[in-house]
Amino acid sequence: MAPSNQERQAREARTRLRDYQARQTAHSEQVRRRTRDNVIAVVLVLVVVTGAVFAQIFYFSGGPGAPMAEPSASATGSPTHTLPPSTLAEGRDWTGTLTINDIPLGITLDGAAAPQAVSSFVSLAQSGFYDGTDCHRLTTSGIYVLQCGDPNGDGSGGPGYSYGPVENAPTDDVYPTGTLAMARQGGNGDSMGSQFFIVYQDSTIPSDAAGGYTVLGQITSGLDQLQADVINGGTADGSTDGRPATTAEITGVTVQ
Repeated sequence: MAPSNQERQAREARTRLRDYQARQTAHSEQVRRRTRDNVIAVVLVLVVVTGAVFAQIFYFSGGPGAPMAEPSASATGSPTHTLPPSTLAEGRDWTGTLTINDIPLGITLDGAAAPQAVSSFVSLAQSGFYDGTDCHRLTTSGIYVLQCGDPNGDGSGGPGYSYGPVENAPTDDVYPTGTLAMARQGGNGDSMGSQFFIVYQDSTIPSDAAGGYTVLGQITSGLDQLQADVINGGTADGSTDGRPATTAEITGVTVQ
């Protein structure tokens, strides 16, 4: 017997209800998926941004370009020198030339404000320690420095000694263009060795528990050419923090 009109309408109503419920379920699932995907995307963005900021701040509070502490006298692969007394700096200004890629950079060192750091730098320079070493790190965002002075060429090397505490750090954490300062390990003011950095653009580098970074002195000339020939080339991998694309070799340091 053919179904009555009433039964047909009831069946159609049930079918429409099932279709509606199915559409609602599918819509709810789509909304949940979109919400989940949006949350994941936001979390990933926050992780990336936070990681970048953390890396930038931590890396520099770890001593610009010093991912590892300056090695001890027993460290392998690094020439071993003896820390000179702070009196070597003679409490006076030193002048000289730091030559990178045959670009002469005029420098002045403040032996009165940073006697231990200047004594160490002068001793290493006069021994030829820096000759032939590469500047292994360039930062191009937020903090603008070229870091040099590692005989291993990767941020892990030093002279075989470390020293501290921090001397002559700016109280406002601002390192003006041309500043020549010592790198160190984060939170450890006694971890300076041979690594130093050149500030090629005004930079604010936050202090940590050990304070700021020892300012040796200033670059007085040649910085424009260094920027044009090395710094403007960026990093080798295109990041904002890495090895310079243009090899930057120290070919000599003279001080007097």
